[in-house]
Amino acid sequence: MYYLGIDLGGTNIAVGVVDESYKIIKKKSTPTLANRDGKLIIQDMANVCKAVVEECGLTIDDIEYAGIATPGTANSDTGVVEYANNLPFKNFPIADLLKEYLGVKKVYIENDANAAAKAEAIAGAAKGAKYSVMITLGTGLGGGIVLDGKVYSGFNHAGAELGHIVIEKDGKQCSCGRKGCWETYSSATGLTNMTKEHVLKARKEGRKTIIEDLLNGDLNNANARVAFAAMKQGDEVGKEIVDEFISYLACGIANTINIFQPNVLSIGGGVCNEKDYLLVPLKKAVFSETYTKEGTPQCEIQIAEMGNDAGIVGAAVLGL
Repeated sequence: MYYLGIDLGGTNIAVGVVDESYKIIKKKSTPTLANRDGKLIIQDMANVCKAVVEECGLTIDDIEYAGIATPGTANSDTGVVEYANNLPFKNFPIADLLKEYLGVKKVYIENDANAAAKAEAIAGAAKGAKYSVMITLGTGLGGGIVLDGKVYSGFNHAGAELGHIVIEKDGKQCSCGRKGCWETYSSATGLTNMTKEHVLKARKEGRKTIIEDLLNGDLNNANARVAFAAMKQGDEVGKEIVDEFISYLACGIANTINIFQPNVLSIGGGVCNEKDYLLVPLKKAVFSETYTKEGTPQCEIQIAEMGNDAGIVGAAVLGL
C-alpha cells in the first residue's frame, strides 16, 4: 500500500510517497507562495503530488489516500482548515479541494504538530507507546498529544497548544496575546531572545563573554546555538543562558507530564542537536519537579527521531 503525505508550511509544500512500512520512497517540494488565493496553493499541491507519484512509477489509483499536515486549526472530521494565521485559510475546505484536483480516493487533514506527534508515535521515538507527547522547539513551541493511538485535539480541534500554557505569570508578552507563555521562554526564538538579553546585561555589568566574539559583536547575529557553543568553551554567561533556558523548558515539560503521564515525551527542533548537553540536565530538572516519584513508572524523555520528515510521515499515517 502507498500513501501520500503532504507537509504544508508557510514557505514550502513538501510531499512524499510513503509505503506501509512508513518509509518515504520519494519526496518533492514546491514553494507555497502563501500570499495568494488558497485554491492556487491547493492546485500546486495537487501538481507536486502527481509529479512525485509518477516519479515512483505509480498512478493515483495506487494511492490509498492523501494526508495533509497543515498549520492552524484543522477540523479532521470535516476536512476544513478553520483558521491558519500564516496562510489564507479561513473555513477553507482543503480536503475536498485536493480530492477534486488530485482525484485521490480520500484526503485526511490534521494540525501539523499533531501529525508530527503521530509520526513519532507510529514510527519514531515513541513507537509502541500507548500514550505519548511531542513538543517541537522552533520559531514557536508546538505540541502534539497521542492518547491510546489517537491524536488528541479537543472537541473543537484546537487542543494541544502546549506552547501557550503560562509558566511565568505576567511574564514576557506572547504573540498569542497572553503573557508568560512557555513558547516565549523555551522556543528557539525564546532562547535567541534570552541570549540577547544576557549579553546586554553582561555589557552593562562589564562582564566578558565569548558570545560577543561568536556574534562578531552584533546581537542581530544571535541564534539558538550560540549560548551552547559558548558554554562548551567554559563561558560563564553562556552557561547562565543555557541553565535558564533548561529551567524554563523543564518547568513546561514537568507540567505536561503531570497532566498526561505519557509513556514517552519526545522533543524535536534544532536545539536537540545539542543532545546530552541538553538532555542530561533537562531530565534532572524535570524529574525534580514531576509529581510521580520513586517507585512509580516514569515517563521517558527522548529526542524525536523523525526530523524534517515528521510532517510527511505524520500526514501519511492519518488514515491509520
